[in-house]
Amino acid sequence: MKRPQVDLILHDIRSKQNVGSIFRTADAIGITKIYLTGYTPAPLDRFDRPVQEIAKAALGAEKNIPWEKKKDIRTLLKNLKEQGYTTLAIEQSPKSVDYKKIKPTFPFVCILGNEVTGISQALLDTADYIVEIPMKGKKESLNVSVTAGIALFRLLDK
Repeated sequence: MKRPQVDLILHDIRSKQNVGSIFRTADAIGITKIYLTGYTPAPLDRFDRPVQEIAKAALGAEKNIPWEKKKDIRTLLKNLKEQGYTTLAIEQSPKSVDYKKIKPTFPFVCILGNEVTGISQALLDTADYIVEIPMKGKKESLNVSVTAGIALFRLLDK
């Protein structure tokens, strides 16, 4: 059975452990490809050696999912949109929609951003949807790898 085409963009994520954890979750849910943009670290360093912190958190998932390092996220998003992708930014915003109310069309790509600053307004303006996980406690956000797991399983469980 063919999986639906769902890709991820990890933009300006600084933690190697978060990247590895997202690879592991992406493998579990059946993500097709991961794009690493901005300063997000890749599973292999510039000498093609495994990055140990990513490998430890990913538990081999970084070898199962195709990934690509892209310098310019805007060009990547333009190319994906030209290929028919719907773009979903997972971020808190005045324009965001509850992630439980979205039924994206395939293919789609989810954008996850920096652990502290999130996704810039300029990138949010290019997204077809901005989705968020409503917060009920005193903290106003979740770790990016936790967010990826919650949102992806919900978005793909339709």
